[in-house]
Amino acid sequence: MIDVLILMVIGCIVLGVTRFVLGPSNADRVIAIDILFSAGVSLSSFAAIVSGRVLFLDIAVGVALIGFVTTLAWSRLVELQDNTNREKDN
Repeated sequence: MIDVLILMVIGCIVLGVTRFVLGPSNADRVIAIDILFSAGVSLSSFAAIVSGRVLFLDIAVGVALIGFVTTLAWSRLVELQDNTNREKDN
């Protein structure tokens, strides 16, 4: 059962990397990064389940926090770039 879940997460990673590389807009790239961080949290959680070590859950929490801050920062950057582009158009 856990093998199927890991394969599904790896599929999500492949799709996330594809969206990050090919994304037509910066908003698509922000969402792709969020997907990749979520996949990292999932893989850390699966490692905790398989190995029985709680340490991997601490790593998952750390990855989730870094992913949250990164998503906020990059979203703010995209918003600032959009505002700059709008001002140039006017």
